[in-house]
Amino acid sequence: MSTYDRLENAKTQRCFPYFCIKLQSFYRKRKFMEKYTFNRIEKDSEIPYTLLLLADETIEAIDQYIFKCDIYLLWYRTENIAVMALYKNSDTELEIKNIAVIESYRSKGIGSILIDKAKEIARESHYEVLNVGTSDTGFQQIRFYEKNGFMKMGIRKDFFIENYPSPIYENGLQMRDMILLTHHLTE
Repeated sequence: MSTYDRLENAKTQRCFPYFCIKLQSFYRKRKFMEKYTFNRIEKDSEIPYTLLLLADETIEAIDQYIFKCDIYLLWYRTENIAVMALYKNSDTELEIKNIAVIESYRSKGIGSILIDKAKEIARESHYEVLNVGTSDTGFQQIRFYEKNGFMKMGIRKDFFIENYPSPIYENGLQMRDMILLTHHLTE
């Protein structure tokens, strides 16, 4: 019996709450992806700076990594609603350099779907680890990554001081350090 069939049966029968929640989550993601298009853009395509700037402060900062990344877009009808840039750190490590969802589509699980897609891409390409970095003041982002299976693994001291020309503030605090998070794909 497929997971989809189990969900249909669970709607009419009593089941364990954890199993029902997992099935409902699977069903929502499946229905969601049926309505949307997710694909990698070609290397000679226009770079979606408007979306990338939702997660990074300047075009100059984006240009430091974007030309070495595979860029993925999530579309709803004719609108780009999310972006993800993946960078090959090594033969075993893939890094999420940028991930962003437009404001009107946030808090709908789209970010988690992008993370699931990044994990899927990494596994299919035989990477062992998926990494991401975010600001030490990005409390919501850190919780988001941890909720999606990432664990803190380190800190890049003064990253935002040394790599950006002007101070950047988030949650009323100056961004200084980058928090590094990792997800082991073999677990």
